[in-house]
Amino acid sequence: MPTMPSTPKKQPYATAAAALVPLLALALTACGTQSGNGTGTGDGSTSVRPDVPVTGVHWTVESVTVDGRETAAPAGAHVRIDSKGRAKGNFGCNHFDARAAVEGDTVTLSDTGMTEIGCPEPLQGFEDALKSVLTGKLKATLKDGRLTLTTAGGDTVRLGEQPPAPLVGTKWTVNSLVSGRAATSLPPGTEGRATLVFGKDDSVRGTLGCNQFSAAVTTDGSTMTFGRVTTTRKLCAGPQMELERALLTTMKGKVRYAIEHRSLTVTAAGGTGFAAGAENRTTTAPAGQ
Repeated sequence: MPTMPSTPKKQPYATAAAALVPLLALALTACGTQSGNGTGTGDGSTSVRPDVPVTGVHWTVESVTVDGRETAAPAGAHVRIDSKGRAKGNFGCNHFDARAAVEGDTVTLSDTGMTEIGCPEPLQGFEDALKSVLTGKLKATLKDGRLTLTTAGGDTVRLGEQPPAPLVGTKWTVNSLVSGRAATSLPPGTEGRATLVFGKDDSVRGTLGCNQFSAAVTTDGSTMTFGRVTTTRKLCAGPQMELERALLTTMKGKVRYAIEHRSLTVTAAGGTGFAAGAENRTTTAPAGQ
């Protein structure tokens, strides 16, 4: 008697859902200059080489355009689609996770979940705009190394492939405070005010939201050790001083740090700390660094 095939075991929901998502290498439609090996359409368009993938790339959000109004993205806004049918990233304030399918020149995002940080303006406005565009079916085009995702209604997100940011020489802009595994928004009115640049001479300097600062710092594996922090003595509004105190509390002695592509997290022994995003271009360290 022939052996009957065994009944496949039922997969957990998340695994089964991921398995059903058809992820293909994306052959994008480019809007660039026609090349000799392309199939020209008479308008300068050609087909992008099939070895230019959307998946597995850290796409930094550069801008979002809704109803004809373009808004530049804050540091840290990004999207990454993996090979298992998931898209993860940051809307500019909150982190998100969504189901993703890529087929031909169409990217489909659905079932989006996100953190619930209260985001002040203008971050909230940008986040709402980006979230409204990054859902449903999106047409993908590539031009000059930049990816554009377009909704059926004509709204767009423009993204660029950015290399991982090194700790040293990058301008890091603080975008949230950390407590344990939770992240909270910055005090109102302090967005973009606190920045750090680590130098080659084992130093760090920048702004704390109000005052300028500098300190010696050394790194060893996943830890960094701050020396005495020196600051200017300017008095600022309450929210700025609140942010400054939070950062100074973290930058004492040995702390842990982690870099995930273009995001930096620094946490003290008690689990409090801050997160920062790299600018879309690396900066030149101040003189002497």
